[in-house]
Amino acid sequence: MAKTRYKVRNWPEYNRALKERYRLTIMVSEEIFSGWYAERSGTRGAPRRYSDVAITFALTIRLLFHLPLRGCEGVLKQLVALLGLAVPDYTTLCRRGKRLAVRLPRLKRGGHLWMAVDASGLKVSGEGEWKVRMHGAGKRRTWRKLHIGVDVETGEIVAGAMTTADVHDSQVLANLLEGAEGPIEAVAGDGAYDTRDNYEAISNRGARAVIPPRRGSRVWRHGNRWGSPLPRDETLRYIRRHGRKKWKQESGYHRRSLAETTFFRLKTIFDEKLSARLFENQETEALLRLAILNRMTAIGMPHSYPVNY
Repeated sequence: MAKTRYKVRNWPEYNRALKERYRLTIMVSEEIFSGWYAERSGTRGAPRRYSDVAITFALTIRLLFHLPLRGCEGVLKQLVALLGLAVPDYTTLCRRGKRLAVRLPRLKRGGHLWMAVDASGLKVSGEGEWKVRMHGAGKRRTWRKLHIGVDVETGEIVAGAMTTADVHDSQVLANLLEGAEGPIEAVAGDGAYDTRDNYEAISNRGARAVIPPRRGSRVWRHGNRWGSPLPRDETLRYIRRHGRKKWKQESGYHRRSLAETTFFRLKTIFDEKLSARLFENQETEALLRLAILNRMTAIGMPHSYPVNY
């Protein structure tokens, strides 16, 4: 089957948005300027000099321009010195990054959320793809798994979490739903999320599950038992009567691919490898990438349509 080709309707606007993503003119808001230094607290121990806002700003600059920690400190001295502010050194950035709380900005809010969920791996250490292709994978390849929930209407990431590679996708869906604000209309995921706990978590949020049953699945609650039919069983019965392809078209399941597209954008812009070595810093780095991608999405996105030849 030939690959579908697309054309972009708003190319002039999207072209300008691509340029604006990496402009060197950095606008420092009043929130960052006035909240650069931490407030004095009555707790014991050495007081913090820099606030979480300052650390978040510094680490965002680092990830946006692919800088090492020492390079980030040097760039910040050039940027912030004009404002008369001191700059945290690279050891402070590394230490404070372990416990930094990262919030995902949502700049384009719509109505009820139609969320697509997926997970993908980010490499921590190990050989490159060329060595693996030529000589096979070694024993020291280590990965982390990043889980995201994407608003299919706006393309923004509404929830994110990072785990080790041995955590299954279905175990994190409840946490993603807790992180998503506002009412949810539907949650779409692949067959990995076809579990009772996930259907219960989606139902508790008042949402509709758009999850295909796995191959060879069986009905959980038959018609001769007490209780109303389960939504998952109704989906399975519909697929048996009309086929999986028709169910995907009528349920809107194909919109789930926007989560895979988001991972493609994330790895294209920031690379698929994490630079931090400790798990806490890796989690902060991954969530900051999601926050930066949301701001890039708000600047401008292409409006494409399929072209049939």
